[in-house]
Amino acid sequence: MDLSIRAIRDAGSKELERIVLRVREDCNVGDFLIMDTTYDGDRISNKLRHTYWFPDKDVRKGDLVILYTKEGKISEKVNLSGNTSHFFYWNLKETVWNMDEDCAVLFSISEYETKER
Repeated sequence: MDLSIRAIRDAGSKELERIVLRVREDCNVGDFLIMDTTYDGDRISNKLRHTYWFPDKDVRKGDLVILYTKEGKISEKVNLSGNTSHFFYWNLKETVWNMDEDCAVLFSISEYETKER
């Protein structure tokens, strides 16, 4: 997978809570979804709750993708290392990572289909 989950930071803090992803290969983050779920005993539950589908944006190997739970506007910052941190916002009113059993699931989606009602 071209992205990997690096960490969930400041879980439970409305202003600071975020998930940090590392770009492993050049890609477009619009091909990825992140969801939260919990553990059901010793395995991941299939009860997916909050979903964030990243908008189309090209990112490069070594970049960071940071998804804040709070409201905000998409931005980016070039780091001293020369790589870029890309900031995205879930625009939620409450925290997502607020229980010990919570876990993040990252999906790579190269194809999908929709159907209007």
